[in-house]
This record gives sequence, C-alpha cells and structure tokens, in this order.
Amino acid sequence: MAKVIASSIRKGNVLEIGGKLCAVIKADNIHPGKGTPVTHLEMRRIADGVKITERYRTTENVERAYMEERNLEFIFEDDNGYTFMDQESFEQITVSKDVVGDAAVYLQAGMVCIIMLHEGIGVSIELPQRVTVEIVEADPVVKGQTASSSYKPAVADNGLRVMVPPHIAAGTRVVIMTADGSYVERAKD
Repeated sequence: MAKVIASSIRKGNVLEIGGKLCAVIKADNIHPGKGTPVTHLEMRRIADGVKITERYRTTENVERAYMEERNLEFIFEDDNGYTFMDQESFEQITVSKDVVGDAAVYLQAGMVCIIMLHEGIGVSIELPQRVTVEIVEADPVVKGQTASSSYKPAVADNGLRVMVPPHIAAGTRVVIMTADGSYVERAKD
C-alpha cells in the first residue's frame, strides 16, 4: 500500500477504503469557481461488488493498493466471464463480467489488455487506447451536409453506436477511442 494524492487517481486504480479493496470505475477532478477542488470517485468493492462513491479534497492522501500488472491476451467469453491468456506461460485467467463491465463491447480476440491481479484474481482491466471496428450500418449522406464539419450516427460490428464523418459508409473500418467511443480516423489497414 502507498499513499497518493486524490487528484492522481485514475480509472482502473485499486484503493483500500476502510480495510477493503475497491476498484475505481470513474474518477473526476472537480474545480468549482469558489471553494476547494475535489476528486469524486465511483468505485466497486472487489469482495462483494457493491458500488460506492467517495469525495476527497484533491490534495488529500488515499491508500492505493499495488497489484500485479500483467499483459494478457483476450481469448473468449463464456458464462464464467472473460478468459485471458499469458502469451509466455500460456496460463489462463478468467475475469468476471462485473469487473470488465462496459469495456466488454471493445474486446476482440487477440487483443492484449493490462489486467490488474490481486492474489491471482482479476480486479481491474485496462484496454488499449484505440480499437479498430467495422461500420455495419451508417445513415446516407445528406446533400450539402459535407460542407460543414458535421457527423452522422453509425453502428459498428460490435454493436456500439458511434458518430462518424459523412464520408464513412457501411463496410468501412474505423479507429475509435475506448475511453469514450469517439471516432478517431479511418483505419489504415
């Protein structure tokens, strides 16, 4: 365990709150016009999966738990959760569905993710920053729409809805950010 200031906490970190380990789901630093800046944390207790929220002054110290961090390759999903494999030892680790959460939509076979382990159990997952998906459904271009920098809704092959530029059509591979699902660029492959 190590003490760190609250403003340095990020999504995926594991903290010790009241003697229990909690994985950070969302971390926001709030700087009001008047008053003290605060860090608002949404966390999930690892032991029982209960979601909790905490507020700290940005300069306040919190206990950060250091976990074993491993680069593991995603293989498949089943009823037990998501299975990842160590590329060197071929050891397989199953991470529960509630740990992966909303990130599941981005998982692709062969994708290497950073998994945080505590006593051999996956407690947090960090995806690559960008992922390439194929657009399977896109609205047609409206004449004159290309003159301005407008975006149109589209659906990717993983079911994710994403806003793309007008020139992107169904069948086009695009790169999106895993943090917020936003369009980055047309894939270069």
